[in-house]
Amino acid sequence: MQVATGPFLGWATGPMGRTLYIRQLRDMKISAELETFDSQAFREYAALCGWALAQTHAKPGGHAPEVSGYLGNSDRMAQVLVRYGRGYADQVEKDYEQFRAACRGGRLEARTDAGMAAEFVP
Repeated sequence: MQVATGPFLGWATGPMGRTLYIRQLRDMKISAELETFDSQAFREYAALCGWALAQTHAKPGGHAPEVSGYLGNSDRMAQVLVRYGRGYADQVEKDYEQFRAACRGGRLEARTDAGMAAEFVP
C-alpha cells in the first residue's frame, strides 16, 4: 500500500524492526481480469478495492469521531463523494482517449511493462 506521497513510494518495517521507506522502480503490478468476473464477484472485488483504498488513505491521529460528528447523519457527504468519483472517472476516460489518440498518431510512444523491464536485464 502506498501510504506516503509520491509515485511508487511506501514504507515497511524491516526484519530488525527498523522503519524503511521503499521506492519501486517501475509499476509492474498484476491486475484482475475484470471481464472474467460475474456480477457478484465484481461487487465483492469492488468492495475489497474500496476497503483497501480507504485503509491506504486513512491518516492516524484519532480524529474519526470528530469528523463523523461534523458530518452528522446526513447522506450528503456520500452523495458528494459519489458525484466527485463519477466526474473523476469521466475525466480519466477522456484523458485515456487523448493518450490513445496520441499513441496512434505517433505523438507518444506506448511501451509495455515487459518492454521497459527488458532495458534492465543484463
